[in-house]
Amino acid sequence: VQLQASGGGLVQAGGSLRLSCATSGIIFSTKIMRWYRQAPGKERELVAHITSGYSTNYADSVKGRFTISRDNAKNTVYLQMNSLKPEDTAVYYCNLYNSDVAYWGQGTQVTVSS
Repeated sequence: VQLQASGGGLVQAGGSLRLSCATSGIIFSTKIMRWYRQAPGKERELVAHITSGYSTNYADSVKGRFTISRDNAKNTVYLQMNSLKPEDTAVYYCNLYNSDVAYWGQGTQVTVSS
């Protein structure tokens, strides 16, 4: 099982980024996919998830600004981040569980300048 995250970068407050997480080695369409983030000195927190049935849920801090989506044909999950704030600065990780084992992407850095 492999997860490859990409799309991070440096952006000014109010800007947008789209993160991608390409997967392999799993039946992607059956998996709940999650995005987490971890800011310096803080615990990793769940940002959003999307189920196999395309239901979504978001942390209160990102509701209305972030959108999680999936493309089962490409085995890829996305996180569209709009109206970015300096407090969104973190390393973002994609995640899934397969046979009760957690798998993580390598993380992609998002830095939002004020």
